[in-house]
Amino acid sequence: MGRAFGSTVAEAVLVVLLAAALSGCGQGKAAGPANFNGDPKRGADLVRSYGCGGCHDIPGIANADGNVGPPLHRIGARTYIAGFLQNSPDNMAFWIQDPQKVLPGNAMPQMGIPPDQARDIAAFLYTLK
Repeated sequence: MGRAFGSTVAEAVLVVLLAAALSGCGQGKAAGPANFNGDPKRGADLVRSYGCGGCHDIPGIANADGNVGPPLHRIGARTYIAGFLQNSPDNMAFWIQDPQKVLPGNAMPQMGIPPDQARDIAAFLYTLK
């Protein structure tokens, strides 16, 4: 006996939904946060040039396997920065630019990173989800 019409339509809808959900997987590079004017590619280059990997384990950055600071895997999906600062692109950029102003005495050194570069680094870090 043939299948019921409803189950065939339901299966077709399921296939279409699954195809739509998977269509974005594995396409291109991850983008930085929406409505944030930082350049993730430039940020990755800056992470390399500032030597952030000497203290942090950072995915996608060669030889970035430091263990002084926290690993930055999935930093873009975390709720807090440094355990207390709400994680947002602007707060991330502020933290990168002036970590001692945000939390005096913390282990992250003052690197002299200007605001535009801090925004680029934050944009890169937000690709790590």
